[in-house]
Amino acid sequence: MVEIGTNINLAKDLLLRGELVAIPTETVYGLAANALNEKAVLSIFEVKNRPFFDPLIIHLASIESVKLYADFEDERLLILAKHFWPGPLTLLLPKKNNIPYLITSGLDKVAVRIPNHAISLKLLKSISFPLAAPSANPFGYVSPTEPNHVKKHFGNRLAYILDGGKCEVGIESSIVGIENDTVCIYRLGGLSIEAIEKIIGPVELKINQSSNPKTPGQLKNHYAPKKPLFVGDVKKLKQKHHLKKIDLIYFGQDEIKLDDYTNIYNLSETNDFKEAAVNLFKFLRLADDSDSEIIICSELPDIDLGRAINDRLKRAAR
Repeated sequence: MVEIGTNINLAKDLLLRGELVAIPTETVYGLAANALNEKAVLSIFEVKNRPFFDPLIIHLASIESVKLYADFEDERLLILAKHFWPGPLTLLLPKKNNIPYLITSGLDKVAVRIPNHAISLKLLKSISFPLAAPSANPFGYVSPTEPNHVKKHFGNRLAYILDGGKCEVGIESSIVGIENDTVCIYRLGGLSIEAIEKIIGPVELKINQSSNPKTPGQLKNHYAPKKPLFVGDVKKLKQKHHLKKIDLIYFGQDEIKLDDYTNIYNLSETNDFKEAAVNLFKFLRLADDSDSEIIICSELPDIDLGRAINDRLKRAAR
């Protein structure tokens, strides 16, 4: 089985040789390869079974290094970068010719971010190329927030898993770009709309569910467990599926009868959106591995990070 460890020099050497290495970020674990090595990037798509029309995000260590591979087309994006990087923000920027079209699925813009994780930042500062690093899970499945999640899926198909512990944010980055001179959010994520608008003013939501996405994370069905997942009014869903063995995922302080469910997972008893985001993918995995037949989940209030969590649940639901 693939080794899990904290040897940054080993990870660097493997990446230089064109191997795949799982890296930690504050959002989720990424399946990383040298973004300038098309053969290595191709292996990301193959190992994940990811369609080539779904673009990848590149990861770098500084705004200065980002400028080597992409242009800040608008001062507002540079302001966001200076305010929120390192952090759970991805910017969609016009790419330079040194970024392969394999990364962008043939599009002229590339998704870029600087992760807020000490180990990965140290790795990125030690190499002379960006890392392409989508989530380190089979395509369409629940994203990994711990190194053992990655190991479970890929076994010996990776060269190394760089251990950074549990991810602090727990859901993917928010993706922001410019369209028709308007700042647009293309994917809801670990940075709330409210936080973004506080810095640059009103933004437009372009949260498409597409079979031909412009950015990562826009596919209609994504982040899904193998079991059927139903999202909505918990009481109605429970009545509809009362003959099934059910795992429940919910949010808040509602009183739940334990005997009614196989397992119960509370995203946050204190209505804390950050705690809920950290727990989301972990609880989906636990429910998927239990002996229940289906999973039902309540929606969160559609504010702050609740929007991003609801987005993940809707894409994962059947």
